[in-house]
Amino acid sequence: MADRVHPADSPRPSTSSVASDSKPPSLSAAAEKPSPAPGTYVIQIPKDQVYRVPPPENAYHFDRYTRRKHRRSRSRCCCCLCWLLALFVILVVLLGIAAAVFYFVVRPKSPNYSIDSIAIRGLNLTASSTSAISPNFDVAVRADNPNKKIGIYYLTGSSVRIYFSDEKLSDGVLPDFFQPEKNITVFRSSVRGSGVNLSNKATNAMIDSQNRHAVPFKVEIRAPIKLKIGSVKSWKIRVKVFCDVTVDQLSAAAKIVSKNCDYSVKLW
Repeated sequence: MADRVHPADSPRPSTSSVASDSKPPSLSAAAEKPSPAPGTYVIQIPKDQVYRVPPPENAYHFDRYTRRKHRRSRSRCCCCLCWLLALFVILVVLLGIAAAVFYFVVRPKSPNYSIDSIAIRGLNLTASSTSAISPNFDVAVRADNPNKKIGIYYLTGSSVRIYFSDEKLSDGVLPDFFQPEKNITVFRSSVRGSGVNLSNKATNAMIDSQNRHAVPFKVEIRAPIKLKIGSVKSWKIRVKVFCDVTVDQLSAAAKIVSKNCDYSVKLW
């Protein structure tokens, strides 16, 4: 009987080949990377923390570019400063032109002040008197406004004070009124004092001055005013008037022997 020939068994698939074929690409790629040499370390840094340095062949261009940026920023700052300086110069020139036009059109002049008369009561002194006194002064102040286009408003808040040898004798105020252009106004003020105690030195000096018919007083006037130019009023201006007045006697019939007045203006 002929021997039967059995077919050879088909080879089974290799598990190692199947496993290798079923690996994902990432793992196979990682497996293909060469492993680091012994004794070395691999450190991974995020890309946003990597500081790049230009290669030597581009270092010149990099330095030139950064310098150009600095030059541009400096030139912009210089341009801004030049513009600000030009605007300031233009503003100063315009203000100067406006002031010159105002001066030549209005021709402002300073007002003049003086004391026309002064009547004295309540100053009957003796060398032995030690009681308090209550002196009263009736003062006539002459105000001269020489301006052709400027009127003056004298406002509330004025003061009139009279001193002898730097000791205050009395207080008063000026009346409120409007002084028109090219006008001379004489206004009166009643300046009164009460319970004034003069020192022995001031009392003796006043008695001695009366005997010589030359009693010196200081009159201090402070007044807030406003200027009127056409239909426009200025802001409030402070005027201070200081007068040295010498009279011949301490009575209602006193006559002025000498007088000298000066004044100052505070614009703000």
